[in-house]
Amino acid sequence: MKRTVILGALTAAGFAAGAASAATLDDVKARGTLNCGVATGVPGFAAPDSSGEWAGFDVAVCRAVAAATLGDPSAVEFVPTTGKTRFTALASGEVDMLARNTTWTFSRDVDLKFEFVGVNYYDGQGFMVPKELGVSSAKELDGATVCIQTGTTTELNLADYFRVNGMSYEPVPIETNAEAQQQYLAGACDVYTTDASGLAATRATFEVPTDHAILPEIISKEPLGPLVRHGDNEWGDIVRWTLNALIAAEEYGVTSANIDEMLGGTDNPEINRLLGTEGNLGEMFGLESDWAVHAIKVGGNYGEIFARHIGEDTPIGLARGLNAQYRDGGILYAPPFR
Repeated sequence: MKRTVILGALTAAGFAAGAASAATLDDVKARGTLNCGVATGVPGFAAPDSSGEWAGFDVAVCRAVAAATLGDPSAVEFVPTTGKTRFTALASGEVDMLARNTTWTFSRDVDLKFEFVGVNYYDGQGFMVPKELGVSSAKELDGATVCIQTGTTTELNLADYFRVNGMSYEPVPIETNAEAQQQYLAGACDVYTTDASGLAATRATFEVPTDHAILPEIISKEPLGPLVRHGDNEWGDIVRWTLNALIAAEEYGVTSANIDEMLGGTDNPEINRLLGTEGNLGEMFGLESDWAVHAIKVGGNYGEIFARHIGEDTPIGLARGLNAQYRDGGILYAPPFR
């Protein structure tokens, strides 16, 4: 009953926000900044550095959208949100978009009246345990205490997995990744469960990361991506195609190093349309012809952003896997720019 009331309230808020702000692009331009909802702190994905500057894989999407719409990747107000507060922040208009490890699901898309504009990371839920427990499989976790973020798909997946496998567990509810890390390291729970990328990001911050194992089981599909409110299709298109521009740029070999050279024109019409040297894609949704150029110049294409923040040569150490381009064994590609 409580969940129904919460979902109903968010749905109503979503309708109200959509009706009140059907021109988010105008609001962003008038304000001069993009309000972007991010996580409270997940290393590699979204976290402030020692000087308070936000950086990470998800943060890069926010900066790319700001660059595309305002011509300035620094014109972003980052709003930290938890699993509980993120949807209220978006529905109420406190933020213009969310870019923070949020799973695309039916109820969030349809019932909560949000619009997921794509997937920037294909993930799945996993489990992390101290190696000293001697556990090598999630099916050995019967009776375990589990740190779990409330208000997430992770919470529901965990209940399903333990039920299907005839196991019991004791949940230790937490709201932020920082709290989960603190509780887990203090021994308040035997296991921490969240998206596998989040586990890798958290483990990378430990004093001795090798003392902790991420178990082999992946128990869910977690397509993570940016989202906006229903009711403003133009704004949804802008965020969607900014993400697509980053993905397409990698496919076509457009990088932060060669983009200026490619602006002189290429033999590939798709690249020319992407960069605005041919056609009129930008004006179709109220932006300048070089909107994608601004977005790509911020941190490079999708592959450059991935490698810099979470790739195999970073402390996070994630392989591309499903997030590789379709021609490289993954499932990532952008629709045509035409």
